[in-house]
Amino acid sequence: MKKPIRNLAVVAGGASAAFALAISPASAVPSTVWTVSPSPASITAVNSGNIVLSVNGVAMTCTKSNGSGSGASATGNPATIGSISAIAFGATGAPCTSVLGNVTTVPVTPWSIVAQDYTAATGVTKGYIGNVDATVTVGACVFRVTGKASTTYTNSTGALAVNSTAGELTVVSSTGCGVAVPVGAKPTFKGTYLFKSGSAIPTIVGSNP
Repeated sequence: MKKPIRNLAVVAGGASAAFALAISPASAVPSTVWTVSPSPASITAVNSGNIVLSVNGVAMTCTKSNGSGSGASATGNPATIGSISAIAFGATGAPCTSVLGNVTTVPVTPWSIVAQDYTAATGVTKGYIGNVDATVTVGACVFRVTGKASTTYTNSTGALAVNSTAGELTVVSSTGCGVAVPVGAKPTFKGTYLFKSGSAIPTIVGSNP
């Protein structure tokens, strides 16, 4: 009599484990309510460290970069919680450089700031910069890049870390670049910007109502 009961317990335990595995992914519900503080926020951004666009192993490095835009609370996933209305790469006396020569970048804005996932324990929001569109000139080479770039934003520091992966950005036109920067190339865009809203660091919090 004890053996069937023991077997039943094993079966029941296995079923419970399978049920737990089946429902666990559903419990990890992504954030759908995004609270930006202040909201609306006027945002300025200055680079911390180098900003680097790399194409086919050629690094185009900017030691100076800054931008401005706005942020606001939103609902959805993904959700657009901000907009970059202006961004500059390089500065007077500090041009962006590469092995091919100095680099000039002309962005077409606005670019969007999109939130997708929030970790309360660390205050970090994962997302991406969307609607990226810029024309880059290096000597006689002129190419246009469009797409998006993955990001993380940390509330405690106001640091937006841009860390795009291959395939998020694409060269959609290229003139005078030869095989160095062909159409279809997949650049990467990496660097960190420090956000401020006035004298305060803006925060982003994701939750589910």
